[in-house]
Amino acid sequence: MDGMVEALRLGFVTGATPDKWATRWRERRRDPLQLVPVEQAGQALGLHDGSLDLALVRLPVEREGLHLIPLYDEQPVVVVAKDHLVTVAEEVTTHDLAEEQLVLPHESGWKPEVTQLDFPPMSLREAVEVVAAGTGVLVVPMSVARLHHRRDVTFRPVTDLPTTKIGLAWLVDNDDPRIQDFIGIVRGRTERSSRG
Repeated sequence: MDGMVEALRLGFVTGATPDKWATRWRERRRDPLQLVPVEQAGQALGLHDGSLDLALVRLPVEREGLHLIPLYDEQPVVVVAKDHLVTVAEEVTTHDLAEEQLVLPHESGWKPEVTQLDFPPMSLREAVEVVAAGTGVLVVPMSVARLHHRRDVTFRPVTDLPTTKIGLAWLVDNDDPRIQDFIGIVRGRTERSSRG
């Protein structure tokens, strides 16, 4: 076969970590794998418009037309300024945060049922800047907090919030055999094991 082989395109939402599976893919296959960051708000769009073959998505996601394998849970944490009172505790509850001004960026991964939001919509980077200034607190999955870590902020687990899940999604009607190979890698199959 002449020419370049088209890359398998794997989208990943902020905080998801495709590295270990991408490394295994590259160890086993010559086919290129392209990693594509996606926003949580539109995390499945690339699957539907054909610009992605697979995506690591944060649940919930609209499941119509998609296969989905739940992969792992993410612990919610509160991100606070380094000198915030919360830092004296190992972990907190939503009750502990009841009087705090909540910063809720559009891609936070957490939607509180009842809260007064005192800030306009903003990006995660902007939200962390607000937190670092001591003006509010931010609740996100731990992976997102680690990704946006700065020296002037820290985080603590919030024990009474549900975890979020990361899953692998692809179109039901996409029969590219490389997708099945990638699923095998994610599920821990060895090179010699069969798909059966």
